Amino acid sequence: MTESDRTPDQGSAANGPKYADRVYRSVPGVIAGVMLLGVAAWLIGDAIVSGTGATPWVALAAAPVFCFPVAAYTLRPIVKANDQRLLVRNPLRTVVAPWASVEGLKAGYSVELFAGGRKFQIWAVPVSLRQRKKANRRAAKAVAAGDPHLPTSGVKKKAQRHDQLDPTRAWSDAVVTSLQEQADRHANNPAATGEVQATWCWWVIAPTLAGLVALISVIAAT
Repeated sequence: MTESDRTPDQGSAANGPKYADRVYRSVPGVIAGVMLLGVAAWLIGDAIVSGTGATPWVALAAAPVFCFPVAAYTLRPIVKANDQRLLVRNPLRTVVAPWASVEGLKAGYSVELFAGGRKFQIWAVPVSLRQRKKANRRAAKAVAAGDPHLPTSGVKKKAQRHDQLDPTRAWSDAVVTSLQEQADRHANNPAATGEVQATWCWWVIAPTLAGLVALISVIAAT
């Protein structure tokens, strides 16, 4: 899991420094997606080249049914935040929420965004209960040692900037806290107003449905 650094936007000096989007996504998810697509490409390619009878056609029809959803659920999810809005890219939908419309974020068994009177899941920030338990144990040990701000090693942490994640907390919880702080900080920004927009990702949905229809047709014809 990772979060990108903020870099200045050189073309915005007139209104003070602005920054590129801060990006949050699950690196293990991306790696898993790349591996699954690689295996799928090998198996489908082998079936097309070496298969007999209807096998090559079944493989061709099955390709979009498998590959598009895998890409959507592993490579596509991402969260981008700047001074004006929060963009959440889920497997099948993209949500753009100006900060003024963000009512809150919650990390329970999943990360949820409340904006514009609606609730959205945030797929790009998976919750790890195991990681959260470890973070809680570290915090408890630090408190027992007499300083809740000390890591388990006893070495004092460096002061954190507001745009850095807390390394002593579970990643999902740290991301939610960071995003909530940004929402609070930019809630009164005149440029951060507007309606929440949620759009469907048809480039994933349409090919998957078309491939499913083709796959059923090929199987029925054999």
